[in-house]
Amino acid sequence: MTASPTGADLLSQIAVAVTEAESGIHGAASLADLDAARRGAVGKTGSLMLLRRAIGGLDPDARRTVGEALNHAQRQISDLLTSREEELLDSEPALDVPLDVTLPGLPPSNGSLHPTIQLMYDLNDAFAELNFEVYEGPEISSEALEFDAMNFPADHPARESMDTYWLANSEGKHGAERLCLRPHLTGASVRYMRTHTPPFRFVYPGRVYRNESTDARHERAFFQYEVLLVDKDVPLTAGKFLVDTILDTVFGHPVKTRMRTGFFPFVEPGFEIDMQCQVCGGGGCRTCRGVGWLEVMPGGSPHPNVLRAGGLDPDQWTGFYVNVGLDRLVMMRYGIDDVRHMHSADLRFLSQFA
Repeated sequence: MTASPTGADLLSQIAVAVTEAESGIHGAASLADLDAARRGAVGKTGSLMLLRRAIGGLDPDARRTVGEALNHAQRQISDLLTSREEELLDSEPALDVPLDVTLPGLPPSNGSLHPTIQLMYDLNDAFAELNFEVYEGPEISSEALEFDAMNFPADHPARESMDTYWLANSEGKHGAERLCLRPHLTGASVRYMRTHTPPFRFVYPGRVYRNESTDARHERAFFQYEVLLVDKDVPLTAGKFLVDTILDTVFGHPVKTRMRTGFFPFVEPGFEIDMQCQVCGGGGCRTCRGVGWLEVMPGGSPHPNVLRAGGLDPDQWTGFYVNVGLDRLVMMRYGIDDVRHMHSADLRFLSQFA
């Protein structure tokens, strides 16, 4: 019966294996020879891998010593392989083929707009024809703009860290000193109102951030598109016209909508705005859960406290907000069933929109 190798035996065999591997690596005249040397030393059935399987029968101290020696040997051989590969690549002769300058070149690959950005541009163009200005606000904002000015109660759960990304060193601070990544676009409207003279017509698209779990319909960073019209007498029918403009632009044809009473801190009155399901035409299907309608956006007249925060007199001015999840509209436009595809940078997905 053959005796099991001792720690000293394995250390000796490791030294021999390293010497043989070095010889094979230095003697490799091509990348194929180098790959053969690699497989012979550190491949699945290479000499070092076979020695590693033999350390199981050693006592703990010897196993530790031999294991460290194997790790050192493997790193040593890997460094030699990398160095020799670079040498072979540098010394590889160029192809002995005459250059034909008359051959056509390879055309560069054409990029394309991301579907969300494309829809944003489409909506911007549609509202530009209605004399709306396109406005952009900063992505870093504050509690004062995003919650206080938006009429959120002091104990509203959206102010908590489980919903909003608060910046470091904001603990214990309040108002303008408590900084965050904007959780919605609506705070930008107050920033705009404070620096412009009414009446207003403007849209403000952009990315917002929510501290929430991701799934097929939710992301931590996503795009919204907000529209605000402020004038001295804005009827609710004007708000419905804004909604119809958005959906007509998205789907390329008129879409039936309805407005239901809803509560949002920054509007009074507020509405949940639904669109007729485009899959079943309102007849009821799995997409709309059999009701024929899909909730697409909130809207309503700016709350008097919001107008005051923007420096306007609510007795003179009124208006209408529309706030839409831009990614969700893109999903409806193209039949995408998982919002995470749009933020994956997967070229197989994005190339469909080229």
